[in-house]
Amino acid sequence: MDPILKGRNLVKRYGRVVALDHCDFDLYPGEILAVIGDNGAGKSTLIKALSGAVIPDEGEVTLEGRRVRFASPNDAREAGIETVYQTLAMSPALSIADNMFMGREVRKAGIMGKLFRQLDRTHMEQFAREKLNDLGLMTIQNITQPVETLSGGQRQGVAVARAAAFGSRVIILDEPTAALGVKESRRVLDLIKDVKARGIPIILISHNMPHVFEVADRIHVHRLGRRLCVIDPRDHSMSDAVAYMTGAKVPEGTLTPA
Repeated sequence: MDPILKGRNLVKRYGRVVALDHCDFDLYPGEILAVIGDNGAGKSTLIKALSGAVIPDEGEVTLEGRRVRFASPNDAREAGIETVYQTLAMSPALSIADNMFMGREVRKAGIMGKLFRQLDRTHMEQFAREKLNDLGLMTIQNITQPVETLSGGQRQGVAVARAAAFGSRVIILDEPTAALGVKESRRVLDLIKDVKARGIPIILISHNMPHVFEVADRIHVHRLGRRLCVIDPRDHSMSDAVAYMTGAKVPEGTLTPA
């Protein structure tokens, strides 16, 4: 089986700082791939290179076997790659439906939409409600309520639902349970599993080892700007993963080679 999203020899420099040092990356169809690494390891730069937020200086990215070169996150979104950043990138004063369609607003058919540019709010609200219901977010009753009235877990749920609604090929989740309580983190993890069950592969960036080992099919260990190894969470412990990413332990030859 070929990777759905692949990076080869990715290099990104910021002056004398090498954020990506000939890094490789593979995401396979239908899997949850966790990306872990110490602070400053280059995880964020890797994800930005895959999602169009930064352009690599060298190397190539392929999506479903075809080489892609994203000049912006919009290019990646149009190709079917959705990213949910830790900051969520939502407008608190806008409604849930408006946030779901931010940058993708649907206008009414005919002259009202083309000439007067009126939004088709009925369609947008119905679509948003369906997508939230699909992921079991039944606790959100009013699709028109401002996002600022939601809890942290509910906001994260809306962001994940938005990604699942429009991310036709790949979803990238950046620290989705950071700053959430135990109960809300549980709901987000369940959402991640629900999205996977829909057949959409997920890249999960997280520092939370219990969460990583619960949901990930494989774990990409990032160290010093490149992929150190890929491990199977069923065959390795959390202590192993932490030791690899901090340099306290060297991967054995039985691991997937970098």
